[in-house]
Amino acid sequence: MTSSPLRFLALAMASVLMFSAAAPAEAAKKKSQRPTATQSRTAKPKARGNRPPARPAPRPARAPLPVTQDKATRLNRLYDEYWDASMRLNPLQATFQGDPRFNDQLPNFLSPASRRQAHEFMVEWQGKAEALGKEGLQGQDLLSYEIFVRDAHISLAAEQYPSWMLPINPYNNLASIIAVLGSGAGAQPFRTVKDYENWSRRSLGVPALFDQAIANMREGMAAGVVQPRALMEKVLPQLDAVITPTAEESIFWAPIRNMPEDFPAADRERLSAEYKRMIEYRLLPAYRALRGFIATQYLPATRASDGLGALPGGQAWYAHTIAGLTSASRTPAEIHALGEQEVKDLQERIARVMKEAKIRGSMQKAFNAMRNDRQFTFRDEAALLARYREVGQQVDAALPALFATRPRAPLQVQPVAAEHALTASAASYQPPSPSPADGSQPGVLQVNTRDLPSRKRWAVPMQYLHEAIPGHHLQLGLQQELSTLPRFRRLGGDVAFIEGWGLYAESLGDEMGLYRDPYDRLGYLQTTLLRTVRLVADTGLHAAGWSRQQAIDYMVRNADISAADAAAEVERFMALPGQTLAYRVGEIKIRRLREKAQAALGERFDPREFHDEVLKDGSMPLDILEAKIDRWIASKQN
Repeated sequence: MTSSPLRFLALAMASVLMFSAAAPAEAAKKKSQRPTATQSRTAKPKARGNRPPARPAPRPARAPLPVTQDKATRLNRLYDEYWDASMRLNPLQATFQGDPRFNDQLPNFLSPASRRQAHEFMVEWQGKAEALGKEGLQGQDLLSYEIFVRDAHISLAAEQYPSWMLPINPYNNLASIIAVLGSGAGAQPFRTVKDYENWSRRSLGVPALFDQAIANMREGMAAGVVQPRALMEKVLPQLDAVITPTAEESIFWAPIRNMPEDFPAADRERLSAEYKRMIEYRLLPAYRALRGFIATQYLPATRASDGLGALPGGQAWYAHTIAGLTSASRTPAEIHALGEQEVKDLQERIARVMKEAKIRGSMQKAFNAMRNDRQFTFRDEAALLARYREVGQQVDAALPALFATRPRAPLQVQPVAAEHALTASAASYQPPSPSPADGSQPGVLQVNTRDLPSRKRWAVPMQYLHEAIPGHHLQLGLQQELSTLPRFRRLGGDVAFIEGWGLYAESLGDEMGLYRDPYDRLGYLQTTLLRTVRLVADTGLHAAGWSRQQAIDYMVRNADISAADAAAEVERFMALPGQTLAYRVGEIKIRRLREKAQAALGERFDPREFHDEVLKDGSMPLDILEAKIDRWIASKQN
């Protein structure tokens, strides 16, 4: 599943706010009193002298409520209350989730007080869940408990690492997120007069938030916890793109320029004047102050080193980060070695396909031809869309051999809207909007028909498998039908599972007969190779002491990628340590779970049953998925 960089920034901030708002390292960690599970007892009537107690009137017989069902009910109520409380605590997260109740609020979530509040909040809700415990829970109830408690533990463990000292980088730039929200291009709505008033009130929090970011960066400078210089040099142009001489030239003026025509004249005049003052006296001065601090004070203090491991406690910090993103059972060294072996295996597979297809020359020469030969391009938009639909028909014919269940929601193939085509990826998936249980709303595979020479025939099968069926449409479509899931699961999601499933779906192309053309297979293998060298370069950079240049050189040497593209990849690793690992680690975990099940069950193994078991409960962390599959294997053996 792909997103534009701006939407990625918003989602990155949303994920930070949802479960991690880390408390300062030096803050005292207060232990809250964890409530014990409530117990209901029927009091025995007291005897009066020698008289036996009066016998109560008979009541209609009623089956007792099982203890486990009662516990599950209470836990689900707890999750529901937790979600509403978390939205109140994190108004931006609520906005990103489409919850409009707090669209006028922007608390200073970077402040020490806010971080302490977030810590106490998570301790409280973790305590409430653990007081009830998981004994006797089964199925979705057990999974919900395990996911909730796991995420809470990871969030609280993250507090020992001073992420709050690093509030800004090019890929997670608080100032860019605010600009997207205030421009009307993000999650903040601008449809009604109240929407406009909400943003004006929310913007009151921007100067304090930016001042706090500066204060936190100052503390980082004193502690030696600062960003690499190469990253912060790229932040300055992002800020420069927002700073303008007047309100009317600003990105924040777009909502006024696009104001609905049905607004009353008095409101139009009032809001225009209010926004001009807001932009020129509140927002632009805050951006100029942040830009000035970074340019004159922070940039000279940035570090020459590149990886997270170079910071105080950075090795443990990185290990914790990737444990949360992938699995606690994976160390950086193990992922590094896994990546190296997978790179070697893929290179051998590519060489074998080229030999079988009698494609002469080096791997680089073959891939260069695939990028530039006109035989791989489409003559027009209709031909591109027709190819996706043709692949869809092939997938539909092959699907029953591997899948017994598919979502009720249909799938449509549509071109990306022209106004979004410039920044949209080649193909992306839009899940069905919440709809009646009959699945009448379709999921949409959006195909970018802009810049046709860049859309290659050999890329279509793997993109369809990943974004549509059996990838995101199958997985997310089925998950959306789980209407009884708690909101923290239904509205959240585990990246390693979701994107790992997308890559696993691509790998099924051989079994489904989609990669009969050697160039289709080479396109899939080369793309997988690029994703795999990231495992080695990311862990090399952050855990093995590699420099930025060493990571770039490794990617250029082992995958068909230019130095400029490799540099962009490595800077993404520097800004978001471990983030790219989740994709391939997730795929490899699903593949190995299938191999484990196949080895354990032998002739009784049915891939349709395995795929149903993986998907039927929605996305979840990989370690919880593995435990679930182990239980399934044991049940099949018995």
